[in-house]
Amino acid sequence: MAPRRKATASKSLRKSVTIPATLVVAVQRTAKEQQLTINRALIALAERGVRADAEARDRLQASYHQFVSEEESALKSEAGKDLVRAIFGENAIAEDSVR
Repeated sequence: MAPRRKATASKSLRKSVTIPATLVVAVQRTAKEQQLTINRALIALAERGVRADAEARDRLQASYHQFVSEEESALKSEAGKDLVRAIFGENAIAEDSVR
């Protein structure tokens, strides 16, 4: 008996989803602006979201490893700030404007 092969990433699956009305408006606007069907717009937006999520995860991992491996106090402090920004967002740390 031949071994089973895993499904390739290019195989398409048909799924049914329910999305909020406010999101439908945004998807329709995207579809119209990019001259796509609603389905293609949903796929493009989902792919962009998956990529953004993976990039955020990679930035978080890199910030964590930089923080853990840093030995010098000042550089460790900066690496810690970068880690906090990676976790909570770019505006997570208020800059001290009273200098």
